[in-house]
Amino acid sequence: MISGDVRYRIGVDIGGTFTDLVLADSAGAITAFKVASDPADPAAAVMRALDAAAAGKRATPSDLLARCDLFVHGSTIATNTVLERRGARVGCLVTEGFRDSLEIRRGLRPNPWNHREPYPPVLVPRYLRRPVRGRIDRRGAEEAPVCEDDVAAAAAAFARDGADSVAICLFNSFLDDAHERRAADILRRHLPAAHLSISSEVAPIIGEYERTSTAVLNAYVGPRAVAYLRDLDRRLRRLGLPGRLLLIQNNGGAVSVEEIAGRPVALLLSGPAGGVGALRYYSQAIGSDDLISMEIGGTSCDVMLMSRGTVAQTDRIEIDGYDAVTRSIDIHTIGAGGGTIAGVDAAGLLFVGPQGAGARPGPACYGLGGEAPTVTDAQVVLGRLAPATYAGGVVAIDPGRAWRAVETVIGERLGLSVEAAAAGIIRLIEQKLLHALQRISIECGHDPRRFTLVAGGGAGALHGAGVARSLGCRQVYVPRVAGAFCALGMLNSDVRHDFLQVHFGRLDQPDQPIIARDLDKLARAAEATLAREGFAPGQTKLQYALDLRYLGQQWDITVEVPPGALDPAAIRRDFEAEHDRLFGHVQPGGLIEITKLRVAGIGRLPPLAVAAPPGAEKPATAAERRRVWVDAARGWAEVPVYGGADLAPGHRLHGPAIVDEQTTTVLVGPADVLRVDAAGNFVIELGPED
Repeated sequence: MISGDVRYRIGVDIGGTFTDLVLADSAGAITAFKVASDPADPAAAVMRALDAAAAGKRATPSDLLARCDLFVHGSTIATNTVLERRGARVGCLVTEGFRDSLEIRRGLRPNPWNHREPYPPVLVPRYLRRPVRGRIDRRGAEEAPVCEDDVAAAAAAFARDGADSVAICLFNSFLDDAHERRAADILRRHLPAAHLSISSEVAPIIGEYERTSTAVLNAYVGPRAVAYLRDLDRRLRRLGLPGRLLLIQNNGGAVSVEEIAGRPVALLLSGPAGGVGALRYYSQAIGSDDLISMEIGGTSCDVMLMSRGTVAQTDRIEIDGYDAVTRSIDIHTIGAGGGTIAGVDAAGLLFVGPQGAGARPGPACYGLGGEAPTVTDAQVVLGRLAPATYAGGVVAIDPGRAWRAVETVIGERLGLSVEAAAAGIIRLIEQKLLHALQRISIECGHDPRRFTLVAGGGAGALHGAGVARSLGCRQVYVPRVAGAFCALGMLNSDVRHDFLQVHFGRLDQPDQPIIARDLDKLARAAEATLAREGFAPGQTKLQYALDLRYLGQQWDITVEVPPGALDPAAIRRDFEAEHDRLFGHVQPGGLIEITKLRVAGIGRLPPLAVAAPPGAEKPATAAERRRVWVDAARGWAEVPVYGGADLAPGHRLHGPAIVDEQTTTVLVGPADVLRVDAAGNFVIELGPED
């Protein structure tokens, strides 16, 4: 039973295979729970996870929720709505002459040599893209009023064709949104049940295609995502949750259901963005704010970088070929997880990914019908994963199935032993992981030698030491609850709202009164939003920034500025330092122009307490010794295997060794040393590479 005055925070992250729940008490003790996800009914998985957490405390879900001060949720529902093409039937209101801008796109391809591959299907077919007369000119003045009869006719067409969501994307609305607001009023009168997505509210940016695409995506995911979130909020409140359900946004900050209802496109990276809070939490224990996270799940790997306490943000994301402009954490994702499939191509070369086995049939060793070898099967063949049940009994591992899959599909075709085939799979997947980490570190001007690699996800700690050594890091940090990395991070996230306004001007000749006026307008909007979220003035913080670029450039760099009068010389120094880091050069004396003004409103939540478990009282003792393939030079060896629950602060282990934890398995290399830090997590000091 729950006793005393203990209070809890609950973080829930719905993934493609598992739903993770992290329970943190007011003393900092953290417990993780995993249940199988239910794509058909995501809320059911949340409730099962809550039941498991309550059972772990010998309480009812209502008792647990009554003591919950913070319930934060990260969900893939918006992303999966796009990936599964299960979104709303969207109508799109556009200015006459711009009916096809959504389909024309930008004409730029990720691979300029591949001009045959088609773009994904347009989310709004042409007959549902309805033009209306009226025009705002390039200075923001009304050239012709919006034609209200055209809007009414479009509403009738949407009703006739069954559109239950409408995106309003009128030309130059980022300069003056009066036409879009008037069109919205008319549509609400004619289509009271429709979900409206107004581009000047969702993405008030220059760029007709990007703004339209963002508003359409928002309209596409809105009805399903918002209905799910409101239903979950109601269910939790009925069970006794005293506060509001909070969601993690793309920007890494939390938000209430009602505040996100108008812009659910900000939830497309909801789950992975929780990793920001996790990095901030673990930076306290590591004693460094230079961290790179590598979170490896069943199908993918998400990597992000924190430099001097700041995680880079971006405005542009892509989901399955669809573009969105929304403030987001800069996360790089690749198809490299435990379920990533390996094979031999027509040229006789080994490949790994990007296809994955999914939750079902999953890796061959799960015994659920999968026959293709995966990364997990390779780890089982090499003895690094034991034949046992994992994730609270959700999956069980059969070594014989893994062995047969790797031998039949890889070994026999390449003339390799099963060990060599499995080792080749691991070597190739770790090369892919290395490239992903190099992209966010070296390619962005960061020296990996000053960073600690944080290995998250269920599979991260199996690859952490090998990848970090190749990257040049000196140590790897493995959280006890690595398999619920993002769910924990959600509990250490502040509420955040981002506001921006397009503004063109020269940095050397800033129009200080206009900039001050517009920044103040954005600040007041941020403060009003945070007040609706329940924050008093002393609990908030405002961050100001400018988007800058050299005259003639296409892309901007965001530079944070202090409130008050702008100091062009100081801003130039910061801009050029960032430009030099990103691109390796600056233009001495070059003209710099301002393109956007930004204000971020942050509602501060109390940071998650860091636990201090009792130290070790006796030396660590291995629970067993297992036959493990160490590497090509050493081959098979009897390796000590430690139970994570038996390790306490002060314990030191010399590799090769394995640690079996509740949500992950830690592989320690032959020259590495693992120690348990004061917070109870694992630090791997990397030895030299052979």
